[in-house]
Amino acid sequence: MDYSPPLPTEDTLNHFGDMVLRAAFGMVKNRQDAEDIAQEVFLTLVRKHPSFENLEHQKAWLLRVTINRCKSHLTSAWIRHRSDLDDGLPSAFTAEENIVLDAVFALSVKYRQVVYLHYIEGYTAAEIGTLLGINPNTVLSQLSRARGRLKEMLKGEFADEL
Repeated sequence: MDYSPPLPTEDTLNHFGDMVLRAAFGMVKNRQDAEDIAQEVFLTLVRKHPSFENLEHQKAWLLRVTINRCKSHLTSAWIRHRSDLDDGLPSAFTAEENIVLDAVFALSVKYRQVVYLHYIEGYTAAEIGTLLGINPNTVLSQLSRARGRLKEMLKGEFADEL
C-alpha cells in the first residue's frame, strides 16, 4: 500500500467534506442535520488538531468522529420529539435510486452505518470493525442482515432486474 501523507487541516475540508456529509446524511436522514454534524466534525478537527500517520488514518478518524456525532444526535431528546418538514427540494436521484435510498434509510442505524462504510466507502469488514469498535464477524452479520432486509423491502420493485 502506498504511503499518503495526511492533509493539512486547511485542505482536509476540500478533500473529505463530501464524504463526511454523505456519511452523516446516511445516518441521520436529514440534510440540515447532516450539514450541522459535518461542521461539528471539522470544528473538532481544528480544536483537537490530532496527528495522523497517513491519509487513510485521517479518513478513518473523520468517519469515526462523524459516526459518534450522529449517534449522539440520534439519541438526543430533541431529535426524538420533533417532526421533519418536507423541504420540497427536487431530488438529485432517479426514481429507482430514490426507492433504494428510502429502503436503506428504513434500516436501523447499525445496519445503515455498515452498509455505508462497506458499499460507499469501500471498507472491509475488518476495517469497519476497527472503526466501529466491534468484531469483524458482527460486521459481516450486520451486512448480511441488512442485505436480507433490503431484499425483502425491495421485493417486486426490481423483479425483472434480479
